Amino acid sequence: MSTLTESLPRRTFCLVTLLAALAIAAPVRSQAPAASSSAQATISVERLARLDAFIERHVNERRIAGGVMLVAQHGRIVHLRSFGKLDVDRGVPMSDTALFRIASMTKAITSVAVMQLVEDGSLLLSDPVAKYLPAYTNTTVAVLPTSGSSGGMSTVPAKRPITIRHLLTHTAGISYGTGPLEAQYKAAGVFGWYCADRDETMGAMVDRLAALPFEAHPGERWVYGFGTDILGRVVEVVSGLSLDEYFRRHIFEPLKMRDTFFFVPPEKSARLATVYSAQADGTIARAPEQGSAGQGAYVVGPRKCFSGGAGLVSTITDYARFLQMLLDGGSLDGARVLSPASVASMTSNHVGSLYSDGDLGFGLGFEVVDHLGRAGRLGAVGEFNWGSAYYPRYWVDPAHGVVAIFMTQLIPAGGLDLSARIKSLVYQAIETQRF
Repeated sequence: MSTLTESLPRRTFCLVTLLAALAIAAPVRSQAPAASSSAQATISVERLARLDAFIERHVNERRIAGGVMLVAQHGRIVHLRSFGKLDVDRGVPMSDTALFRIASMTKAITSVAVMQLVEDGSLLLSDPVAKYLPAYTNTTVAVLPTSGSSGGMSTVPAKRPITIRHLLTHTAGISYGTGPLEAQYKAAGVFGWYCADRDETMGAMVDRLAALPFEAHPGERWVYGFGTDILGRVVEVVSGLSLDEYFRRHIFEPLKMRDTFFFVPPEKSARLATVYSAQADGTIARAPEQGSAGQGAYVVGPRKCFSGGAGLVSTITDYARFLQMLLDGGSLDGARVLSPASVASMTSNHVGSLYSDGDLGFGLGFEVVDHLGRAGRLGAVGEFNWGSAYYPRYWVDPAHGVVAIFMTQLIPAGGLDLSARIKSLVYQAIETQRF
């Protein structure tokens, strides 16, 4: 069975090969000892066949063009399979070397970069963002008119400064500009998560954002938006490096993530999976070339705006190495990226009941499960996860030593609940009781 190390064979696995190889699964960590036979046996090969059949059915029904599924346990890949096509029109088969736009899965990597700067003493989680980005010294919050009022929207000064921790937990009150603030944000040229086509730096955009009213007072609500893009700019200011260079030096090179970029090198562009969009009848069509719901400017474009919130392209095996590092307490193959203390803090609930009505928690960059019953789904306490506007999704389950990722390219998804069902199909194959 292949591994997530630099010696990873680049091929698609058929189910027969998978069944034969599971008994001698090779490590995710190239220096890890062999897992025990009891550990290898905790995921049922027979029950994982349900997962393959489920994904194949969605390909055959033209709900998705193709995808790649990876499951690792106890540091070993136990399932890696490609389905369908990378590009339907050209007839290119999907491969585990395919490059995927991972959008908000970028947030986890930016969050790790921030915690690295906390660890070297350059930042405190309690630091006001204005210490590093002066444009955020005096921020404002929108006040919407009450029902029946003849007045328009007004603004008030924020009750407290925005901190690094607010940005990491999405409690800074900063949205992507949707809703009542949409007209103002669009007029300012700051709207939506997609930034690959911007002919400007993230620094310029983030400074412009600071002058706009925000949706809530810091610390009072969970609001999803540009917070991690602001953090990416903080990383640049504090480190003196562009965000792409910081990632390369401090995360990608230590973890041997050789296929993760903000913009795809031209020589690798043939590996970039085509984006598809759900149609009214539930089938798919090729997405347009431009815009957030299109192919995007990841190959040909300005290559100026490094979005820490939603900008990266990666392969499933590169991203699995990143997640394995987190599962292993911040270290992989002898490269220490974070301390165990930082990983523990990142994967703990920092927001109380502000997120998901308290049914789930949110840490420093991740959704976290701190009560299995309230979560209302198959899983385990301690699990952390997130996903992407383009539909890839991952989760890490320390209780069972599992890293799981599914990658495809589908936007908009038309209500497809494939990711949630895939998660159930992985958990039904885990035979060890550690919930």
